[in-house]
Amino acid sequence: MEQDKLTIGLVYGGKSGEHEVSLSTAFAVMNAFDFDKYEMIPFYISKQGTWRIGSKLSAPFSQLEDLKLAEGEGTQTALNAVFSRLYGQENQAVDIMFPLLHGTFGEDGTIQGLFEMADIPYVGTGVLASAAGMDKVVMKKLFAQAGLPQCEYCYFNRTQWEQGQYDVLKDIEDKLGFPSFVKPANLGSSVGISKAKNREQLKSAIESALRFDDKIIVEEFVDAREVEVSVLGNDEPMASVPGEIVSSSEYYDYAAKYTDGQSQMQIPAEIEPDVADRLRELAINAFKAIEGGGITRADFFVRRSDGAILINEVNTMPGFTPFSMYPLLWRETGVSYRELLDRMIELGLERYNRKQSLIYENQA
Repeated sequence: MEQDKLTIGLVYGGKSGEHEVSLSTAFAVMNAFDFDKYEMIPFYISKQGTWRIGSKLSAPFSQLEDLKLAEGEGTQTALNAVFSRLYGQENQAVDIMFPLLHGTFGEDGTIQGLFEMADIPYVGTGVLASAAGMDKVVMKKLFAQAGLPQCEYCYFNRTQWEQGQYDVLKDIEDKLGFPSFVKPANLGSSVGISKAKNREQLKSAIESALRFDDKIIVEEFVDAREVEVSVLGNDEPMASVPGEIVSSSEYYDYAAKYTDGQSQMQIPAEIEPDVADRLRELAINAFKAIEGGGITRADFFVRRSDGAILINEVNTMPGFTPFSMYPLLWRETGVSYRELLDRMIELGLERYNRKQSLIYENQA
């Protein structure tokens, strides 16, 4: 019945370099939703950070460009949008927010914190796990604490680089050697990542990465297969079958992910059953290591020389079109795209309702 429909606030776009990827994700999700069960309010965030809020929808947009909404339509600041419009102005109350924001200002805990302050349920990972999943250095420290095997790495910040370039370079060369991979610590989708084969390239790669972040991580090169596992759940997470990325590039960079169309996904990955079981176990361990909730994709290296499994990273808001690895792995595991969306909403409401029973003041 009409009154039983949940109203979903679909949040997409954003200030990150993955704005266009977010639009594609939102368009796919909107067109897969069961509008017999849900109504939807679109929340578009421009590249400048302006929020535009559309009218309640009972059917999806027909074109991706429509997602950007009309210029000036419902334009508000984030605070106005979340603290007032969400609570029933002009019959626009939202039951749960569904952020589909990749990268900075969406996947990093910032918008999750906004929803927490507004006391509104939301889909996906919470504040802590989102922040830890975005910061590759913090993530690796948590993995180490959990005993997860991973490759060698070094990290440093802008001040350390400016005050002692020679020492930073020597430390990287001594610990990692060449080739090595230089990455901004807090960006997704392989933005700002370079492969360095000598000191000159290493220095250039660091200078390039510092354009995107104040903290840099450098990782050793591992000759390995790249295998990914999808995780879904809260306190009792489940892991999908593993899938393998066969990259069109030397490594799985931004072009290989989104633009050249040459990389391939092997689902399920052609690996031994015991290796698949171990990958699924480690994926759940990684999810728990960052205090995950909702969804996460865990990315692994399977080293060619000896078959060793190394955790690379987790992604708390992975690509989510029907052709992305995360939902495809679940489809192979027996969960359809639409069922996955339903389950993600259920998990967000479950977490919110559980927190509502907590006491936040001293009642002594």
